Amino acid sequence: MEGVGIDGEPPRDTDRQVPWVVGVSGASGTPYAAAVLRGLLDAGESVDLVVSRASRLTLLDETGAAIRDAHWRADLARFLARGADGTPDAFRVTGLDRVRHWSPGNLAAGPSSGSYPTRGMLIVPASTDCVAGVALGLSKDLLQRAASVTLKEGRPLVVTVRETPLNGPTLRHLVRLDDAGATVLPAAPAFYAGARHIQDLVNFVAGRALDTVGVPHRLYRRWEGALGGGAHTE
Repeated sequence: MEGVGIDGEPPRDTDRQVPWVVGVSGASGTPYAAAVLRGLLDAGESVDLVVSRASRLTLLDETGAAIRDAHWRADLARFLARGADGTPDAFRVTGLDRVRHWSPGNLAAGPSSGSYPTRGMLIVPASTDCVAGVALGLSKDLLQRAASVTLKEGRPLVVTVRETPLNGPTLRHLVRLDDAGATVLPAAPAFYAGARHIQDLVNFVAGRALDTVGVPHRLYRRWEGALGGGAHTE
């Protein structure tokens, strides 16, 4: 399995940067995950990727693509090249050599331990089941365990929740995550940036997630204090 060396230890790579962990849960919104991953790689960052079992079903449903442990690199390349509207090969994908993939059932993986260095974690999109599991510290899979480790080590954790409407239990779980130091970032695109395409709306949410952890990007037009910047004129 990629990402695991002899006796389950991560392969030695002394030149690799300290990575960001990206967790993809089973919520709808897989284009958000693709945009965040592209943004991190375009910024020269390294990534440890955990795609939950539920998210693989969502990915298959939303894109017709699969993420398979044995073929994850080729599958990921196709996923990241796909536009939010379904257009194949809409993006040129680079930097896949800086991605390390971990199976969601591998609780001996690097990100399951606080002694494994990471810069923080982004969960995008985050389902209500994932939110509950992290808030309650269940650690039922590697994604939840990595999030718990991120919190206990005081590292940045961004939870891009994608659900509507939100009920009382989920709202209480989100408050609990906020109290624990996580950033709760709803997948709520804005329109002031002059969106003309579904990809623009996706990129806004992805860009705000990257803003939260200080990763530079050019995914959306920033507010500069002048009205009318998002208006479309014919």
